Amino acid sequence: MQSVAAALDRLGELAASPTVSKLAAAFDAAGHELALVGGPVRDAFLGRATNDLDFTTDATPDEILAIVKPIADAHWDIGRAFGTIGAKIAGETVEITTYRADAYDGESRKPEVVFGSSLEDDLTRRDFTVNALALRLPQLALVDPSGGVEDLIAKTLRTPAAPEQSFGDDPLRMLRAARFSAQLGFEVEEGTREAMSALAPEIDRISAERVRDELSKLLLTSSPRGGIRLLVDSGLADRVLPEIPALRLEVDEHHHHKDVYEHSLTVLDQAIDYEVSRGNLDSPDLVMRLAALLHDIGKPATRKLEPGGLVSFHHHDMVGAKLARRRLRALRFDNDTIAAVSRLIELHLRFFGYADAAWSDSAVRRYVRDAGDQLERLHILTRADVTTRNRRKADRLGFAYDDLEERIAVLAEEEELAAVRPELDGEQIMQLLGVKPGPVVGEAYRHLLEVRLDEGPIGPDAARERLLAWWASREA
Repeated sequence: MQSVAAALDRLGELAASPTVSKLAAAFDAAGHELALVGGPVRDAFLGRATNDLDFTTDATPDEILAIVKPIADAHWDIGRAFGTIGAKIAGETVEITTYRADAYDGESRKPEVVFGSSLEDDLTRRDFTVNALALRLPQLALVDPSGGVEDLIAKTLRTPAAPEQSFGDDPLRMLRAARFSAQLGFEVEEGTREAMSALAPEIDRISAERVRDELSKLLLTSSPRGGIRLLVDSGLADRVLPEIPALRLEVDEHHHHKDVYEHSLTVLDQAIDYEVSRGNLDSPDLVMRLAALLHDIGKPATRKLEPGGLVSFHHHDMVGAKLARRRLRALRFDNDTIAAVSRLIELHLRFFGYADAAWSDSAVRRYVRDAGDQLERLHILTRADVTTRNRRKADRLGFAYDDLEERIAVLAEEEELAAVRPELDGEQIMQLLGVKPGPVVGEAYRHLLEVRLDEGPIGPDAARERLLAWWASREA
């Protein structure tokens, strides 16, 4: 947290930039108010980088367009129905929104858009006091009607209006509380937390797409654990991601197993650490983080109490993959994300056992083949899934996975492992067997692929001999 004076100096520098100064001058000349609002002002106090420039004004969307057209490199009005006009000015993208006073009617999933009349009223309708800050332009006057600066200093999230009113206006703000808590490292004020719990059922009014986007933003923060815990403790997760609170399995005095809920949060933490330290993914990586959070959601449905105080979770990988597909579809995730996350969950147990009996080259090839383009994510998920406090066991598993990755690297260099395929393609198979396109060609191809995985490269001549031998045995 920077001092108020330092923050104002930083805001002054931002206001003097070509983009902001050009906009401020244009609105002032047209006789309209303009203020930099929300995130950029908050982040100036926190010493964080400013990524987006958001402005608010008393001008209507038509008036905003008339003002920005002469000074913009490009402009668009895709958000016009909500009072927002976008533009590119001096190479930077900006959004300018008419003062708002929208609210939900208690039943609709979309807000009724009502334009407001003053900056102060607009700010008091915003989600949290730390986001209800504005800098009037070109006057450079800080506007803080709700005590946002004090809450920034206290690292507290609080709604400008009564939380019941704020969350009633837009229930998605309850999910945003979890996201900002994780993103900023702030505590949610007690009354606001209580309102989140009391109003958790209201989140059902929000579309799956908006819920998905907010959950994704939470997972993409540098440390989402606290935000997820807040969703679970408030009861919101029961409505939007019920598989996570379901991980809090009861433990009786006779049967003991690790806390699956806490384990999953730790796996998520460790996966993020590996994602960053290994540097092979574009970080933050949503697929990786979804897979880490959801990898054990099949355990509640597969838990079995065994004799001797043991607990088993047979096939929880396959059950979990199915549950993940169902939940991600309900949240309207795209098909590629759903396929990647569910595949990682299916495969997350494949490695365990390698440390006890080293795999053959054939098994290593199959591991790579089955992982496909998810191999790096599978490496991370498997490593992150080791949360034992037994240092000897953790080291043994870590060394074993080091060995597996080294073997994959050697085989990849020797055999172009990332593109494992038989030495004969479909055309060559049809020509050699004298068959037309059809199921038999696929069968032949899969047979040769199995040979390739078992034995490595054998060359085209040997592949022809093996194919003919397979064909003869099939015809017999």
